[in-house]
Amino acid sequence: MSISSEHKPLGKQVTGSLHMLSPIVELNVGGEMYTTTLSTLKKHPGSKLAEMFTGQPKLRTDSEGRFFIDRPGTYFKYILEYLRSNQVPTQCIQDVYKEALFYDIEPLIKQLEDSPQIFGELVARRQFLARVPNYSENIELMIHIARAEAVASRQSSVIVCVVKTEEDAARCQDALNSLDMDKKSVVKFGPWKAVPSISDLLDCIQMDVEAKGYKISFQPHVAEKGFRFKSHDFFYKFLFTWW
Repeated sequence: MSISSEHKPLGKQVTGSLHMLSPIVELNVGGEMYTTTLSTLKKHPGSKLAEMFTGQPKLRTDSEGRFFIDRPGTYFKYILEYLRSNQVPTQCIQDVYKEALFYDIEPLIKQLEDSPQIFGELVARRQFLARVPNYSENIELMIHIARAEAVASRQSSVIVCVVKTEEDAARCQDALNSLDMDKKSVVKFGPWKAVPSISDLLDCIQMDVEAKGYKISFQPHVAEKGFRFKSHDFFYKFLFTWW
């Protein structure tokens, strides 16, 4: 039985058995239209995508009778290409990886994780950041401070203290004690036990704040005269530009 006009429910949940469907299936994925076969969608039986089209379906249809999946349609074409021909995408890797995780297509997930982009992010960068105490919390704290100081300003700044070793952490605390500023407004990162340097961590901070949509830059923080330490050894000023 094909998906014809006389069998097109208007945005209703499908209650019949998918075994009665035509082998040709029309899909609406986040507003993008696709035509494929049941066998393609069910190629990997353990995947969430295969489960969508097995047994009693839990999918809804759009006004034209196409099965609707509420996911970004732009990247589904790469998922479909992989299912059809085992072609691993070379574009939009990060986004396709998210979709592969959602649809739980294990072979594609593993192959994408071997790509330089995902390998570098998951194995190298994230493993490093996992060793930096409270990294994610400190990123959110930076954003909170910057937003609080943004009233009627084009830019707001956040002072960040970055230390790699326990020794430097102690020196940083001594430096903080001699700084003429609100110490609660200084966000401290480190120490950590991993190869990447302070400059590597600074790049990560910028990357992750920018990934949230903010425009930022950073530079060494120059303290007032009479400061007992070279402030640029530990302190950096991150500038948030609002307009």
